[in-house]
Amino acid sequence: MAADETAAQDHRFAVDPVVLELGKRFAEAGFELSLVGGPVRDLFLGRTSPDLDFTTDAAPDQTVGIIEGWADAHWDIGRAFGTIGLRKGGHQIEVTTYRAEAYDPESRKPTVAFGKDLVADLERRDFSMNAMALRLPSLELVDPFGGLSDLHAGLLRTPGAPELSFSDDPLRMMRAARFASQLRVDVAPEVKAAMTEMAERIEIISAERVRDELVKLVNGAAPRAGIDLLVETGLADHVLPEIPALRLEADEHHRHKDVYQHSIKVLEQAADLETGRDGPVPRPDFVLRFAALMHDVGKPATRRFEPGGAVSFRHHDVVGSKLVKKRMKALRFDNDTIKAVARLVELHMRFYGYGDSGWTDSAVRRYVTDAGPVLERLHRLTRSDVTTRNQRKADRLSFAYDDLERRISELAEQEELAAIRPDLDGQQIMAVLGIRPGPLVGRAYEFLLNERMENGPASEGEARAKLLEWWATQPESAQAGAADADESERAR
Repeated sequence: MAADETAAQDHRFAVDPVVLELGKRFAEAGFELSLVGGPVRDLFLGRTSPDLDFTTDAAPDQTVGIIEGWADAHWDIGRAFGTIGLRKGGHQIEVTTYRAEAYDPESRKPTVAFGKDLVADLERRDFSMNAMALRLPSLELVDPFGGLSDLHAGLLRTPGAPELSFSDDPLRMMRAARFASQLRVDVAPEVKAAMTEMAERIEIISAERVRDELVKLVNGAAPRAGIDLLVETGLADHVLPEIPALRLEADEHHRHKDVYQHSIKVLEQAADLETGRDGPVPRPDFVLRFAALMHDVGKPATRRFEPGGAVSFRHHDVVGSKLVKKRMKALRFDNDTIKAVARLVELHMRFYGYGDSGWTDSAVRRYVTDAGPVLERLHRLTRSDVTTRNQRKADRLSFAYDDLERRISELAEQEELAAIRPDLDGQQIMAVLGIRPGPLVGRAYEFLLNERMENGPASEGEARAKLLEWWATQPESAQAGAADADESERAR
């Protein structure tokens, strides 16, 4: 028996019973059914796929007839493409009629023609390791393009010519980079060459689809491999141009040959600091990882040569935060994710003032308040940003951040830092000053919040006294006093 056949036999018992049950139903109805694509690949990787994909010679209407009464629910939103979706127990399942697709070179959407041949259906798939199938219910492995051998070799190839595959669906180039990250596989030379030659075609793909592949890449087991591939092939110039631009900028610490390499190292170190499922930053955390990758994108625009040959990047944190917002909006990220990543980029340099001179309690409170819900990520990003080979310097920065975290913890126990509020609320402010709702209440609130930050919590009496002292210096106070005098004079 061949080695690949032996491997297939070894994985027979890893197939979920629902797969065999569905295969039996199609066979009894006189149709073929095969488990296909990622779920088959994952069987040989010892992984469990959250979704199950099948292909069949049954037409969509025939598929519906077979699964009705068996599936817990089904839907036909993909019927035009031959796909019927269903749910059985905890499984999300898609059954798709054999297809032969042709693409308009200028279109994002395929023209679909249904087929009757499994091998022809496999040939249209993106990569050979995803072009394997298990016939059901026999569990015969169908692998016409050497996908299992490629999987064992850790090599990503296409079933046919990569130029044709990427011309049909340019998003497959992004998927190649994603698989390099997720599966730790190398891309075959001819695949990489085709990606380089055809990188510009990614422009016809919607921002949402590109974004989804980018998220999976960044969250992969080896994100460096995926990002490097995007940059080396020129794809990054079209989907994330801020990253290849970093290769032009020398790191001011001379730790790396350029800021690009520094940023990739920070990404890797940040991923290493993620926590388990029950921790504050569960792995994988896209917000932390993407902020680590993008934290220095403001450097190209802020690079300055100082007298004596030094290089500075003043305010690159603020500039970078704006660039991150712009890029993430273009990629159609949601507002909460954009806000979180941009905030981390904006704050990633804040700690270095602490490392140089220490902070007052007020500065520590502001650090916590400004970070808000991304504080735990900021801790990890700041620590990850240390890539110097100078061990003494690295140890000094680590010790300083240990001290900052200790002080944050101590103040948090005393003052509930995560929910700092002024010592008087809006209603109390209006009662003390005798004013109505409006901008003036907001100014008074901001004053008391600053007092709280600077001096810590105060009693209600102390807060009232401070508020009245501040009020006496405001022009509205003098106007109110004059109005009271006029009213008193008229009353006489």
